[in-house]
Amino acid sequence: MVNNRLLAPSITLNTTCPHQDFANPDSEAVTSTPLVTTDSSYLSVRAPVSPAATSLDGETLRSRSDSFLSSTETTRIRANSDAGTAKTKYESEEVTAEEALRPDNGTEKDFAVENNPFAFSPGQLNKLLNPKSLPAFKALGGVRSLERGLRTDLVAGLGVDETSLHSKVTFEEAITSTNPSPRLEHEPLPTPVAPTSDQQVRDRYIDRIRVFRDNRLPAKKPTSIWKLLWKAYKDKILILLTVAAVISLALGLYETFGQPRAPGETLPLDWVEGVAICVAIFIVVIVTAINDYQKEKQFVKLNKKKDDREVKAIRSGRSVMISVFDITAGDVLHLEPGDAIPADGIFISGHGVKCDESSATGESDQMRKTPGDEVWKHLVEGTVTPKMDPFLISGSKVLEGVGTYVVTSVGVNSSFGKTMMSLQTDLEDTPLQVKLAGLADWIGYLGTGAAGLLFFILLFRFVASLSGNTDSAAVKGSTFLDILIVAITIIVVAVPEGLPLAVTLALAFATFRMLKEQNLVRHLRACETMGNATTICSDKTGTLTQNKMTVVAGNLGSKASFAQSQSVGVQGNDEVLGFSSAFERLSPVVKSILVQSVAINSTAFDGEEDGAATFIGSKTETALLLLAKDYLGMGPVAEERSAVDIIQMIPFDSSRKCMGAVIRLPSGSYRVLVKGAAEILVAKATRELADVSSKTLQEQDLSKSAKVTASAMINIYAEKSLRTIGMLYKDFGQWPPAGVRTLDEDPKMANFEDIFHDMTLLGVVGIQDPLRPGVAIAVKRCQDAGVKVRMVTGDNAITASAIAIECGIKTEDGIVMEGPKFRQLSDADMDEVLPRLQVLARSSPEDKRILVQRLKHLGETVAVTGDGTNDGPALKMADVGFSMGIAGTEVAKEASAIILMDDNFSSIVTAIKWGRAVNDAVSKFLQFQITVNITAVLLAFISAVSSPDMHSVLTAVQLLWVNLIMDTFAALALATDAPTEKILDREPTPKRAPLITTNMWKMIVGQAIYQLVVTLVLYFAGASILKYDFVAHPELQSQLNTMVFNTFVWMQIFNEFNNRRLDNKFNIFEGVHRNWFFIGINAVMIGGQIMIVFVGGKAFQITRIDGTQWAICLVCALFCLPWAIVLRCIPDKYAKAVFDFIGKIFMAVLLPVLNVLAVVFRPVAKVWHAVFAPMKRFSHRMLSRMMWWRKKKEDVAATKEDEEAAEKTSETAPRTPPSNLPPITLTRMD
Repeated sequence: MVNNRLLAPSITLNTTCPHQDFANPDSEAVTSTPLVTTDSSYLSVRAPVSPAATSLDGETLRSRSDSFLSSTETTRIRANSDAGTAKTKYESEEVTAEEALRPDNGTEKDFAVENNPFAFSPGQLNKLLNPKSLPAFKALGGVRSLERGLRTDLVAGLGVDETSLHSKVTFEEAITSTNPSPRLEHEPLPTPVAPTSDQQVRDRYIDRIRVFRDNRLPAKKPTSIWKLLWKAYKDKILILLTVAAVISLALGLYETFGQPRAPGETLPLDWVEGVAICVAIFIVVIVTAINDYQKEKQFVKLNKKKDDREVKAIRSGRSVMISVFDITAGDVLHLEPGDAIPADGIFISGHGVKCDESSATGESDQMRKTPGDEVWKHLVEGTVTPKMDPFLISGSKVLEGVGTYVVTSVGVNSSFGKTMMSLQTDLEDTPLQVKLAGLADWIGYLGTGAAGLLFFILLFRFVASLSGNTDSAAVKGSTFLDILIVAITIIVVAVPEGLPLAVTLALAFATFRMLKEQNLVRHLRACETMGNATTICSDKTGTLTQNKMTVVAGNLGSKASFAQSQSVGVQGNDEVLGFSSAFERLSPVVKSILVQSVAINSTAFDGEEDGAATFIGSKTETALLLLAKDYLGMGPVAEERSAVDIIQMIPFDSSRKCMGAVIRLPSGSYRVLVKGAAEILVAKATRELADVSSKTLQEQDLSKSAKVTASAMINIYAEKSLRTIGMLYKDFGQWPPAGVRTLDEDPKMANFEDIFHDMTLLGVVGIQDPLRPGVAIAVKRCQDAGVKVRMVTGDNAITASAIAIECGIKTEDGIVMEGPKFRQLSDADMDEVLPRLQVLARSSPEDKRILVQRLKHLGETVAVTGDGTNDGPALKMADVGFSMGIAGTEVAKEASAIILMDDNFSSIVTAIKWGRAVNDAVSKFLQFQITVNITAVLLAFISAVSSPDMHSVLTAVQLLWVNLIMDTFAALALATDAPTEKILDREPTPKRAPLITTNMWKMIVGQAIYQLVVTLVLYFAGASILKYDFVAHPELQSQLNTMVFNTFVWMQIFNEFNNRRLDNKFNIFEGVHRNWFFIGINAVMIGGQIMIVFVGGKAFQITRIDGTQWAICLVCALFCLPWAIVLRCIPDKYAKAVFDFIGKIFMAVLLPVLNVLAVVFRPVAKVWHAVFAPMKRFSHRMLSRMMWWRKKKEDVAATKEDEEAAEKTSETAPRTPPSNLPPITLTRMD
């Protein structure tokens, strides 16, 4: 039952407040006079505006109809109007202009700008999208007031000659001016000269950038060198070693200066070792921190390059490409499908613009944009609806339509900028870094186990010898510390912290070298993954071809043919005319409709490139525009478009392969123009032009034979590698046509599918896109490298097959399949076809996604190229996604891992080479590191256990020098080898391949055996071989120990050359003369070792050796090189059999030992945790408290600063009377 009782009186809110100050957040609202309506049946209640009224925010406008406990209809009326004439889809209290522009807490500084020549401050413009706010849009006077206040032109954009602005526009002038001109009378019009490079605009817009900033985000503050030093030092093992070194130093000093000495007795210098260890630790920390610092700086530079891109703007009335960083408030930007919106703004005009704002607002629905003027009109009339949305949010994506918008907020003031500033994070580790970190942990555990075993063995020996030891307590303490220091140092050497560093260095080196070779790496993991790619699914246009489209042949209707040469014309009885002859026969009306089909139904536009006039947009469309300009008398595209009344634009859709436009003719009828894939459009045609020279458009039925002829012509063009484009049209008496469905979001727009039939064929053109130079060679290189290349294109099967054969992709047994047929296959059939599938023609983005999915299911590592918005899913799903830097949309670039800056397939081959180089660099370093680990740990262990005084032949300082060689110098040297062409002569590494291959194990174990044999023979038998008498000459023992250390280090230097090759070939010096990093780092290592032996002295416990001893060291070390040749001659299959056998025995013995150790050390771990956990909690609490006090101090300072800014705002901000807007009445009816 309907309730007819009047539940509440109508409420009238008058928005006419002549003396409110919108700009000043501290001003008080002036109470308005009550509004009296002419209809006495309504009760007008005077009520103050609620300061909490925020009903127009949120989802553009928020309905409050649910707040009434009644089903009665709500009507909002304008003053002096009938109550039933202005019904809207929402009801709301009115938000005052003061509230709409009131600063949020903490943003007061954005509202105070000194010497502001513009009408608005950044803070006021930010209120438009914080969140979307129609009240703020209304308070700022709509898009025309924004035009005046920002001193721009909604048609011509910013002037390229703008520098400093000496005049000033006030808030009142901007929102109250009725002058239709967007510029002030004293402000000159822009000079019609367009910039051709970013450099030309850097010294312009000085005041504009001062007030509103440019579109750059402040780079994440790099970690300071002091924090990096602390990060490098706070390794637990280094801290433990430092403590031991300090205690050793203290005991050494006490023994030297605190003990009584007999006259003439030499002072002991045991304290020198403690100093040397501290110095060595300091050097290790310094080098690690500097490496990290350089790495951060490199990746900051890379990120700057990665974020840079070009956008289409209007400057001085011309469309130009500018850097996204050079956008500023007042710029007018183009909107096209696939664009990522670079800055906040207000939609000016366009056709069918829809945006995906899910990444910015979380709203999954497509948001249709309404021109700002239209929204303002409805705001003034009081008829605005929730669906009217003029706001463009940075970070969102254009899905459909074309248009322009004016920028209001850029950089840190934009929605996207604020989000990005709050989300700046560190770089994530790549999969290889994570995998190597795990391997490093395992190696560290083994080394720690060996060090622990050594420590307990030596400790038991030390304790057992205490009963007969007559040394002083200081000497005994020093001996114990020596044992501890050696054990800890072995842990330092055993832990391969250089492994992740090697990956980082290799990736950093590779990414910057790849950038020089036109590959911009957006995600580091892609660099290492690309080296193992097994298949590439490549686009045709622009990647395999040059993307330099030219119309070379065509037909008007189904008969009249034209071509640049007979070689590309249709062979047959019909006469093939030259371009000039063919187009001279056309009547003006036929030329006119062709120009309309090319210029109106297009998203390309006039522009400049390198100072010359050109067309900017799709290469297919620019080829057609060039044809129309040269032979059809087409003028500037902007003039052609402004001369017609465009009713509806149908954006290109990859599923239907065409696009369209609807225009109103002077006669009052409507014409639909369609352009797209020729074979699809011919199938939709039922009529054709009868006579192209007639003064009127004469049509005739398209006979079956004529349609067959047209299809045959398309096939002939396709066989000659031409892209075929068809053009159709159809006239209607009204729009939308009777009986046709309309769009839900706009009833004035017709559903394209309902009108896309029974159309008239205008003609078909063949567009040639030559193959890129070197593509055939690049494809062959990929195939030789075990990487299968597949072509995925939207062209028909004949054209695609012709191009595939030309570039070497298609072989005799290869399969060519079209997308519609491919997607109908079952999974089993698809898996059967895929190994031979080489060309997928007429494919949609969904076909590409399915292809990638099935290839990955079969275990392939898939690389994919894409340039369109709908390619995003396939690019994301691929192991490595390549987007086109020139032809690619912003959505495609965002979804990709690598951007091909030149859109060239050969650049993909470059990415494969560098990806393999990264993986090789890591393998080389891993092979080197594990060899040193095994040798150093075992040599120190064996020599310490066998020594009567329990000293290792390699002292703590010597081991730290070896550790520096391993972890830093070798990583730098082996990570910087550039790839050669021979790197493509092998198959890609499978996904599940182990990090350490059989060949690597062969070299590791073989070199470790040789090095251990040589050093142990020198240590244990050196005295006998060299006839040293230690009793008569005690210094010879120190010389022999020095020889062992020197030989060991030189073996690592020579073995570094061995590790430059991972295969069984012998030339280890290949390309070394081109790697200056390798040469320089080895020079540093050699120089450092020579200096240590000559002047290391007590610090390194070194004794200078003579020439003969040097020769022995170098010869023993040099034999690492021929020994590597012997190892490479051992077949890998035999080595694998041996390793498998040893591995089984090792695990059979090791597992019980590990179980016993777990039982023994588990209680120790619990005790350790119980002792140190309270200390850890205490330090954490103290650190948290310190951070809390610091944060509190910063908040107090920030609050004080904001209060000062607010006071400044109230003093300097202009007082702004509102425009004369009609009052809005909310009426409650029964």
